[in-house]
Amino acid sequence: MSKKTLNKANLEKLGAEKLAELVMDLVQGSAALQRRARMELSAAQGSKDVAADIRKRFASLRRATSYLDWRQQKALVKDLEGLLSAIEHKVAPDDAGEALELLWSLLKLAPSIHERTDDSNGAIGSVMADAVDLIAKVAPRISPDRETLAERILEAVAEAGYGEFDGIIPATAEALGTEGLDHLKQITEAWAAQPPTAQELARYAGYRFSTSPEQIVQRDKQATRSIILADIADAQGDVDAYIARYSEEQLTYGTIAPDVARRLLDAGRVEEASCIVERARAAEGGQSFRMLHDDLDEVYQECLEKLGKMDELKEHLWNAFQQNLSGHSLRRYLKLLPDFEDIEAEEKALGIAEAFSDTDTDAAISFLVNWPAHERVARVVLARADELDGNYYQTLTTAAAALEARYPLAATLMRRAMVQDTLDAGRSKRYRYAARHLAECQSCDAAIENYGHVPTHEQFVQALKQKHGRKYGFWQLVDE
Repeated sequence: MSKKTLNKANLEKLGAEKLAELVMDLVQGSAALQRRARMELSAAQGSKDVAADIRKRFASLRRATSYLDWRQQKALVKDLEGLLSAIEHKVAPDDAGEALELLWSLLKLAPSIHERTDDSNGAIGSVMADAVDLIAKVAPRISPDRETLAERILEAVAEAGYGEFDGIIPATAEALGTEGLDHLKQITEAWAAQPPTAQELARYAGYRFSTSPEQIVQRDKQATRSIILADIADAQGDVDAYIARYSEEQLTYGTIAPDVARRLLDAGRVEEASCIVERARAAEGGQSFRMLHDDLDEVYQECLEKLGKMDELKEHLWNAFQQNLSGHSLRRYLKLLPDFEDIEAEEKALGIAEAFSDTDTDAAISFLVNWPAHERVARVVLARADELDGNYYQTLTTAAAALEARYPLAATLMRRAMVQDTLDAGRSKRYRYAARHLAECQSCDAAIENYGHVPTHEQFVQALKQKHGRKYGFWQLVDE
């Protein structure tokens, strides 16, 4: 390895004085790097100095009010991640209690940070979730007053407007112990039963809603109560308490029934879990618009297996595959068949998938590519080229890349569909991708011996120019 390569070993040879000079040069003009350097200097003095620096940074963030653009937000996320790392590696090993306080302070910063950022990519929320995960590691090492901790948790969860304290009860369950969890349950019930305070009502002052502020506050309180009690029930392994938070009707919802049934399965109460799932499936089947809940289907399969109803399970898996080309269902179905029978069943299934293109070409292509059965994908594409929907660019891009080596004509037809859809709909934001697809069509041209009834690449490009010649933004990208 070259002695000039930038790595730790080579840099160490420069010596402390030279490295110090380099660090000073690098941190000039960068507040983030300066903070990092000061944090390292504090670490050399001990965890208390690091904690003091972190608190100063929190105070600075708390005072800030200006809105951050995406570049500034990216820098902020990196800064917050650095602070988390410092808490974990510089503070927590020496003082778990101080680390917990710092993490709690970070979570309390969430509302002010969210108010001046656009967290549509979830980066800020991810940092807060990491802080809760770190609390789960730190909390078992402290010996708090359990009732005080429970009261602190209720206050934090009740005031959290951005989900920053989601998961805090599981994270602190060991520190709370039975005494703390029971106290949290009692104070939560009492809090939820209290009439709204002036402060709670003030949040909705000036807004027009179809319901009164009092009703909104009470509804929010009941929702928060339900979440807290569910977390407590899980922490105490009390399945019945978890179920008690739901009405009989709610237990038929496809969004709720799977969680309840899974907890019953974990507790060995298979018959009860199966009953919950059956009721939810029946309720779903009676709706005019049926939602697809994969979680409900998976726990239903688990119930059938634990009950030994293997014939029903196989029938269900086969029907699920036929309805929506579920690769997961087919694979599980094939594993339940004896040797050799699975081969015949797989061929039958692939034939169904190929014929499925009559109703949903995109679903057929997606399934056959992922299986994989590339020859069948090529047949589907060649047979139904005129029906390809170029707006399904994620499926078609993946399929074209998978097929181009052995089936270049099929890959070309899929890319042409995406190019045509982009230009026909005037999707200018996709021009760069369309230009790339057209270039990929050209690269496949030499490998295609016979286009048959399909226009050649030159003919296709000429037709595009006649129809979309004025889309200069696209053609400039093609000519680059």
